[in-house]
Amino acid sequence: MSEREYTVAILGATGAVGTRLIQQLEQSTIPVKSLKLLASSRSAGQTRQFRGSDIVIEEAQPESFEGVDLVLSSAGGSVSARLLPEAVKRGAVAVDNTSFWRMNDNVPLVVPEVNEQALYQHNGIVANPNCSTIQMVVALEPIRQNFGLKQVVVSTYQAASGAGQSAWNELLNQAQQHLNGETETAEILPTKGDKKHYPLAFNLLPQIDVFEDEGYTHEEYKMIHETKKIMLGDKNAPDMKVTATAVRVPVPVGHGETVYFEVTDKDGASTKRIQQALSDAPGVVLEDDPDHQIYPQPINAEGKRDTFVGRVRPDLENDGNYHMWVVSDNLLKGAAWNAVQIAERLVALDLVRVPAGSAELFAD
Repeated sequence: MSEREYTVAILGATGAVGTRLIQQLEQSTIPVKSLKLLASSRSAGQTRQFRGSDIVIEEAQPESFEGVDLVLSSAGGSVSARLLPEAVKRGAVAVDNTSFWRMNDNVPLVVPEVNEQALYQHNGIVANPNCSTIQMVVALEPIRQNFGLKQVVVSTYQAASGAGQSAWNELLNQAQQHLNGETETAEILPTKGDKKHYPLAFNLLPQIDVFEDEGYTHEEYKMIHETKKIMLGDKNAPDMKVTATAVRVPVPVGHGETVYFEVTDKDGASTKRIQQALSDAPGVVLEDDPDHQIYPQPINAEGKRDTFVGRVRPDLENDGNYHMWVVSDNLLKGAAWNAVQIAERLVALDLVRVPAGSAELFAD
């Protein structure tokens, strides 16, 4: 019996994440029969290479998904909202990188190292979590499994590319302007959706996305609710307290996070045992040798699929509380690789099929 092959579509194929989706799919274990590259009308007619062949980019339309088995999507929330139900209607299973579907009760939010079992409940759409959430839960899950988790306090140091290719370009332009003694121009950050814009080069911006209730940004709320949905199956689960502060930093690629956590098994946990649990965990690389100044850095994580953890140490004032430093490539594990990894698991588990009645769940 021959192995099943899959027709795959990449929606948003020309963006920073879309480009990496092509690369990660090329390196994946998925048997690709054919590939469609979909984008806006502005990009239609351009070509991209996949496994030695030139593929012409098509304008994304509902009809584009006819005959498609798998969709990898990173084209913005409004596009995902409009087109992914059309893909499901036509029998395709979609893995979406935008925030639009993440909190939908009918859509599993998945990091394969943490909650692969949630894939069995998919209804045609699987959501890829926020980049900063993904790397944090990859690092936290082995700790939760071994010692329990009572609370998590995270501060992020997020790269410019997390806001898209245009924000990355703006950072580089601002850096050159600064070095030239010119006034930095800012049109994108901290977020396109707010009234003011500030330069990121040689600066820090304690705002990612728009502000919401109680002075939290949307990014901070995403980390809180996504972490709970992934790890506990309920975005409002009271069993684990999570809070966040999200900061944009002048780094092109690679998010850093200081993660402060309290375990429930205070007697069983220790720095060495936590380090061992991290070292044994899938997708985690422990880089933790203070005597030789070894710790994760974004510049070293760029281009790698793993999540890097170091600076594991106890809170000397509060028993059962610990710190760690977590770094990952936000465009790979934080986006493209996690999406392709989800698709790999869907293939391996024979879940590339749309359950009956699923299309109605996403109808207008």
